[in-house]
Amino acid sequence: MINHQAEIEKFDAMGEKTGWSYVFIPQAVANQLKPGEKKSFRVKGQIDGLEVSGVALLPMGEGDFIIPLKADLRKKLKKEEGATVSLSLVFDADFKIEMPDDLEICLADEEELMQQFLSMPKSHQNYFINWLNSAKTEATRIKRIIMIVEAMAKKYNYGQMIREAREKS
Repeated sequence: MINHQAEIEKFDAMGEKTGWSYVFIPQAVANQLKPGEKKSFRVKGQIDGLEVSGVALLPMGEGDFIIPLKADLRKKLKKEEGATVSLSLVFDADFKIEMPDDLEICLADEEELMQQFLSMPKSHQNYFINWLNSAKTEATRIKRIIMIVEAMAKKYNYGQMIREAREKS
Protein backbone atom coordinates (compact mmCIF):
# COMPACT_ATOMS: atom_id res chain seq x y z
CA MET A 1 0.00 0.00 0.00
CA ILE A 2 1.29 3.42 -0.93
CA ASN A 3 0.10 6.73 0.42
CA HIS A 4 0.80 9.65 -1.89
CA GLN A 5 -0.38 13.25 -2.32
CA ALA A 6 -0.67 14.52 -5.91
CA GLU A 7 -2.02 17.54 -7.72
CA ILE A 8 -4.57 17.07 -10.49
CA GLU A 9 -2.97 18.20 -13.75
CA LYS A 10 -4.30 18.52 -17.29
CA PHE A 11 -2.59 17.91 -20.64
CA ASP A 12 -2.69 20.83 -23.07
CA ALA A 13 -1.45 19.32 -26.35
CA MET A 14 -0.41 15.69 -25.95
CA GLY A 15 -1.71 13.73 -28.94
CA GLU A 16 -4.58 11.45 -27.96
CA LYS A 17 -4.16 12.53 -24.31
CA THR A 18 -4.95 16.20 -25.08
CA GLY A 19 -7.38 17.52 -22.48
CA TRP A 20 -6.97 14.56 -20.09
CA SER A 21 -6.95 15.27 -16.37
CA TYR A 22 -4.54 13.09 -14.40
CA VAL A 23 -2.30 12.72 -11.38
CA PHE A 24 1.41 12.12 -11.83
CA ILE A 25 2.94 9.05 -10.16
CA PRO A 26 6.75 9.25 -9.99
CA GLN A 27 8.86 6.15 -10.60
CA ALA A 28 9.75 5.75 -6.92
CA VAL A 29 6.06 5.55 -5.95
CA ALA A 30 5.16 3.26 -8.90
CA ASN A 31 7.98 0.90 -7.89
CA GLN A 32 6.37 0.52 -4.46
CA LEU A 33 3.17 -0.65 -6.18
CA LYS A 34 4.73 -2.97 -8.78
CA PRO A 35 8.55 -3.00 -8.73
CA GLY A 36 10.30 -2.58 -12.09
CA GLU A 37 7.08 -2.39 -14.11
CA LYS A 38 7.26 -0.32 -17.31
CA LYS A 39 3.83 -1.20 -18.80
CA SER A 40 0.34 -0.16 -17.79
CA PHE A 41 -1.13 -1.90 -14.74
CA ARG A 42 -4.17 -1.60 -12.48
CA VAL A 43 -4.48 -0.49 -8.88
CA LYS A 44 -7.23 -0.35 -6.25
CA GLY A 45 -7.70 1.54 -3.01
CA GLN A 46 -8.87 5.06 -2.28
CA ILE A 47 -8.59 8.49 -3.83
CA ASP A 48 -9.57 11.11 -1.24
CA GLY A 49 -11.42 8.37 0.67
CA LEU A 50 -13.44 7.30 -2.40
CA GLU A 51 -13.10 3.54 -3.06
CA VAL A 52 -11.67 2.75 -6.51
CA SER A 53 -10.65 -0.46 -8.26
CA GLY A 54 -9.28 -1.36 -11.67
CA VAL A 55 -7.75 2.12 -12.03
CA ALA A 56 -5.06 2.20 -14.73
CA LEU A 57 -1.54 3.53 -14.26
CA LEU A 58 -0.26 4.52 -17.69
CA PRO A 59 3.48 4.74 -18.41
CA MET A 60 4.90 8.15 -19.33
CA GLY A 61 8.53 7.10 -19.87
CA GLU A 62 11.56 6.79 -17.61
CA GLY A 63 9.52 4.75 -15.10
CA ASP A 64 6.99 7.49 -14.34
CA PHE A 65 3.22 6.92 -14.65
CA ILE A 66 -0.05 8.85 -14.66
CA ILE A 67 -3.51 7.96 -13.40
CA PRO A 68 -6.11 9.44 -15.77
CA LEU A 69 -9.06 10.93 -13.86
CA LYS A 70 -12.23 10.72 -15.93
CA ALA A 71 -14.92 13.37 -15.55
CA ASP A 72 -17.26 11.12 -13.53
CA LEU A 73 -14.50 10.37 -11.01
CA ARG A 74 -13.55 14.07 -10.71
CA LYS A 75 -17.23 14.87 -10.19
CA LYS A 76 -17.47 12.36 -7.32
CA LEU A 77 -14.28 13.80 -5.83
CA LYS A 78 -15.57 17.35 -6.41
CA LYS A 79 -12.10 18.33 -7.64
CA GLU A 80 -10.58 19.66 -10.85
CA GLU A 81 -7.19 20.78 -12.17
CA GLY A 82 -4.95 22.28 -9.48
CA ALA A 83 -6.61 20.47 -6.56
CA THR A 84 -4.63 18.02 -4.42
CA VAL A 85 -5.81 14.44 -3.86
CA SER A 86 -4.68 11.80 -1.36
CA LEU A 87 -4.00 8.38 -2.87
CA SER A 88 -3.95 5.12 -0.88
CA LEU A 89 -3.34 2.42 -3.48
CA VAL A 90 -2.19 -1.15 -3.93
CA PHE A 91 -1.51 -3.24 -7.06
CA ASP A 92 -4.81 -4.85 -8.22
CA ALA A 93 -3.66 -8.39 -9.04
CA ASP A 94 -7.26 -9.63 -9.25
CA PHE A 95 -8.40 -7.12 -11.88
CA LYS A 96 -9.95 -8.80 -14.91
CA ILE A 97 -12.48 -7.65 -17.49
CA GLU A 98 -14.45 -10.40 -19.16
CA MET A 99 -15.12 -10.28 -22.90
CA PRO A 100 -18.84 -9.66 -23.52
CA ASP A 101 -20.64 -12.60 -25.12
CA ASP A 102 -21.88 -10.58 -28.12
CA LEU A 103 -18.35 -9.41 -28.96
CA GLU A 104 -16.93 -12.90 -28.50
CA ILE A 105 -19.54 -14.38 -30.88
CA CYS A 106 -18.75 -11.79 -33.56
CA LEU A 107 -14.98 -12.18 -33.29
CA ALA A 108 -15.23 -15.98 -33.20
CA ASP A 109 -16.91 -15.95 -36.65
CA GLU A 110 -13.45 -15.62 -38.18
CA GLU A 111 -10.52 -17.18 -36.33
CA GLU A 112 -8.02 -14.49 -37.35
CA LEU A 113 -10.20 -11.75 -35.82
CA MET A 114 -10.24 -13.46 -32.44
CA GLN A 115 -6.49 -14.17 -32.70
CA GLN A 116 -5.83 -10.50 -33.47
CA PHE A 117 -7.89 -9.39 -30.46
CA LEU A 118 -6.24 -11.88 -28.10
CA SER A 119 -2.75 -11.00 -29.37
CA MET A 120 -3.15 -7.46 -28.00
CA PRO A 121 -1.96 -6.64 -24.48
CA LYS A 122 -4.71 -7.12 -21.89
CA SER A 123 -4.83 -3.37 -21.27
CA HIS A 124 -5.59 -2.76 -24.97
CA GLN A 125 -8.31 -5.42 -24.97
CA ASN A 126 -9.81 -3.63 -21.98
CA TYR A 127 -9.99 -0.32 -23.91
CA PHE A 128 -12.21 -2.01 -26.51
CA ILE A 129 -14.33 -3.85 -23.92
CA ASN A 130 -14.86 -0.80 -21.68
CA TRP A 131 -15.77 1.33 -24.70
CA LEU A 132 -18.26 -1.29 -25.87
CA ASN A 133 -19.75 -1.67 -22.39
CA SER A 134 -20.20 2.11 -22.07
CA ALA A 135 -22.71 2.17 -24.96
CA LYS A 136 -26.01 3.52 -23.66
CA THR A 137 -28.27 2.13 -26.40
CA GLU A 138 -28.45 -1.17 -28.24
CA ALA A 139 -27.94 0.64 -31.57
CA THR A 140 -24.72 2.23 -30.29
CA ARG A 141 -23.54 -1.13 -28.94
CA ILE A 142 -24.10 -2.81 -32.32
CA LYS A 143 -22.28 0.02 -34.11
CA ARG A 144 -19.34 -0.36 -31.74
CA ILE A 145 -19.18 -4.13 -32.20
CA ILE A 146 -19.01 -3.60 -35.96
CA MET A 147 -16.23 -1.03 -35.49
CA ILE A 148 -14.25 -3.43 -33.27
CA VAL A 149 -14.60 -6.29 -35.77
CA GLU A 150 -13.45 -4.01 -38.60
CA ALA A 151 -10.53 -2.79 -36.47
CA MET A 152 -9.41 -6.38 -35.86
CA ALA A 153 -9.59 -7.09 -39.60
CA LYS A 154 -7.36 -4.04 -40.23
CA LYS A 155 -5.11 -4.97 -37.26
CA TYR A 156 -5.85 -1.61 -35.62
CA ASN A 157 -5.41 -0.84 -31.97
CA TYR A 158 -8.05 1.16 -30.10
CA GLY A 159 -6.48 4.56 -30.84
CA GLN A 160 -6.18 3.85 -34.57
CA MET A 161 -9.82 2.74 -34.71
CA ILE A 162 -11.05 5.90 -32.94
CA ARG A 163 -8.90 8.20 -35.12
CA GLU A 164 -10.20 6.59 -38.30
CA ALA A 165 -13.79 7.00 -37.09
CA ARG A 166 -13.19 10.71 -36.37
CA GLU A 167 -11.67 11.22 -39.83
CA LYS A 168 -14.74 9.66 -41.47
CA SER A 169 -17.20 11.89 -39.60
